[in-house]
Amino acid sequence: MAARHFLTLNDMSTTELEDLVDHGTRLRNEWRLGTVRDSLKNRVLAMIFEKSSTRTRVSFEAGMAQLGGSAMFLSPRDTQLGRGEPIEDSAIVISRMVDAVMIRTFAHETVETFARASQAPVINALTDDFHPCQLLADMQTFREHRGSIRGATVAWIGDGNNMCHSYINAASQFGFHLNIATPEGYDPDPELMKKHGDRISLVRNPADAARNANLLVTDVWASMGQEDEQKAREKAFHDYQINPALMTLADKDALFMHCLPAHRGEEISADMIEHPASVIWDEAENRLHAQKALLEFLILNRLD
Repeated sequence: MAARHFLTLNDMSTTELEDLVDHGTRLRNEWRLGTVRDSLKNRVLAMIFEKSSTRTRVSFEAGMAQLGGSAMFLSPRDTQLGRGEPIEDSAIVISRMVDAVMIRTFAHETVETFARASQAPVINALTDDFHPCQLLADMQTFREHRGSIRGATVAWIGDGNNMCHSYINAASQFGFHLNIATPEGYDPDPELMKKHGDRISLVRNPADAARNANLLVTDVWASMGQEDEQKAREKAFHDYQINPALMTLADKDALFMHCLPAHRGEEISADMIEHPASVIWDEAENRLHAQKALLEFLILNRLD
């Protein structure tokens, strides 16, 4: 049977995604009770990092250990991915030795090329275009705090980046409406917006996006690799901050999320992480549990 890959949320059906989110919550509850789980005993995950990370490495490595398996960290110094060896050749060799491959890189084409040649499941742990693993954690967190997100309104405030792209996909898959507030010149991919036009609204004023929303989400103004644009982005995004004043426009039970790391005083005010609406620590932890559910699904072809 051909391997299933997880490169974007669209690689799974809505039912599969919702089952994954629910299973992530079950795994979180089991883990907190101290239940030992060895569903991935003797299984190995290769973790290829061309972009550095804290949460991604810790969550995947800890997740494999908690399921009885192991994970190997491969930095740019440890692989020849796309340099001395074609990506396809690396994929063939690595995938014959491990049970799954996780890649965190720049070009989305890299994970697509790797997946086409891989006989093991490939997981996109972040590219410049998409960040689907974070969306699993976000959807799990919302469901744990407020129930189903279907029919809700989500406000994305900030850059039309990889996180915004994955929220656009999530709007269709999980059945919510996405208000995107971003300055001109920083819009999400136009083809993606056109494809999901019935699920999104693009506005310039953050207040218009936040009004009556059930969830407010943001990300840093300058992502990894955009450091040289920091000053220009600070100027462009000056009015695109999530703060308590903006939260007052949202629904009274609205939640606030951020994929982290957060730059206090930029995309969020210094006090937003401690705001009563903030669930970012649960959101961060749920990367671990959502990804454990994903690993079981891809490696075992089932959710127990």
